[in-house]
Amino acid sequence: MALIIMILLLSFLVLIHEAGHFFAAKALGMKVSKFGFGLPIGPTLWSKQVGDVELVVHAFLLGGYVSFPDDEKDSDLPADSMDRFINRPVWQRMIVISAGVIANIITAFIFVLITAFVWGKLPSGQSLVYIGDINAPKEASIWQSGIKKGDRVLKINGSNIQSAYALTLYAKSSKQYDGKIDTEKSKKVLEQILTLNSEITDSDAIIKENTEIKLPEKTDEAPLVIADEVLKGYTLYHDKQIPLTEKQIKLRNQLKNKNTCKSDGTVTASDIAAAISDTQRPLNITVLRNKKEIELKPVYANEKGLIGVMIESKEILTPTKDFKTAIIGSGRYLWEQTYMLVYGLWQLFTGKIPVKDMHGIVAITKIGGDVIQTNGFFSGLLLTAIISLDLALVNFLPIPALDGGHFMFLLIEQFRGKPLDEEAINKVSSVFFLLLILLMVLIVFNDVYALIKHKF
Repeated sequence: MALIIMILLLSFLVLIHEAGHFFAAKALGMKVSKFGFGLPIGPTLWSKQVGDVELVVHAFLLGGYVSFPDDEKDSDLPADSMDRFINRPVWQRMIVISAGVIANIITAFIFVLITAFVWGKLPSGQSLVYIGDINAPKEASIWQSGIKKGDRVLKINGSNIQSAYALTLYAKSSKQYDGKIDTEKSKKVLEQILTLNSEITDSDAIIKENTEIKLPEKTDEAPLVIADEVLKGYTLYHDKQIPLTEKQIKLRNQLKNKNTCKSDGTVTASDIAAAISDTQRPLNITVLRNKKEIELKPVYANEKGLIGVMIESKEILTPTKDFKTAIIGSGRYLWEQTYMLVYGLWQLFTGKIPVKDMHGIVAITKIGGDVIQTNGFFSGLLLTAIISLDLALVNFLPIPALDGGHFMFLLIEQFRGKPLDEEAINKVSSVFFLLLILLMVLIVFNDVYALIKHKF
């Protein structure tokens, strides 16, 4: 039932988008030939003539369209007829092209407003993170840190912790013996090795077999600091560490608890420095206990990136029980979500989010169904509002075959003072339409693969 509700909500968003185009055109007295649900690929499931408009439902349901007489190759309308979309003033065509996006934005606001009024609260985007049961081995650092069940986690390495994701990301990114090193630490360790072993003069030369080498005391790696936009999930985390070679990893494992070693005739001082530089990163945690901030002793994640505690998270909800707080809260919520979506699109176009992490309708339906089943209808409604907002933003990108591309062509026409070559526009739009279809196929593949691998 949750999946069915989510599918109906997504279908509603497509209809709303196309209805925006349709009613804007009708309000301006334009002739509309077809109102299509789905894309004209494959068979037609249903069609009916209502007045001068043909209603069509296609088998390929991912999308929709509004068709004008210009799109009909066999149209008998004169070339200069005002019933042709192309002959309408530029400002009218701009209104019709942007009406679908506007309809989705309005819908998003209405959905959030309904949630604010009926549910009486809205998510703030922040959570209170608490420590649950401690289930680590007795030798784990968590037992010596001073942490207690019920402590609220405030900070890790100076970063404010406002979600369970942030705490988990810090632990996983700080795991010991992760096979990566900081360049600065490796340089310092190398200097120490050369100081302790004056007979070694070339850091990159193979050390003679059976040469005994004194090792400096092993020290922690520098505490990790993760940017706020990463902790909030706006972008993926990418560290700047250098990976060890297979030979250096093997050497690291051999030297974990040693103060000296003998060369096997295959290693250099640089190899040894890199190997013993891969240790562990401390997690400096600040908690709130009995209204007092307490700085714990350093905690260290194990080789799996676990610190040995259960995490309990409580989402902070903003009350919206009257008209003023509902309006202000809805506006603030949509503004924050818009920022997140725009930032995410920027990350995608700049390559910071790989294509393999792009997901679409299948993932949205699955995740949305899970959200409704777990958190209730209003959480699903808020997710639908975000999807409506995302649909508006993506559709208004200046890409041919999307609304934003058509709007861009109209702007160029307005500045030129004359229409662009229609045949050239159609060819460019057809190419980009094909690319969008291929992208959709790739995204569906990503979705199905993620479902098979239980990634969501």
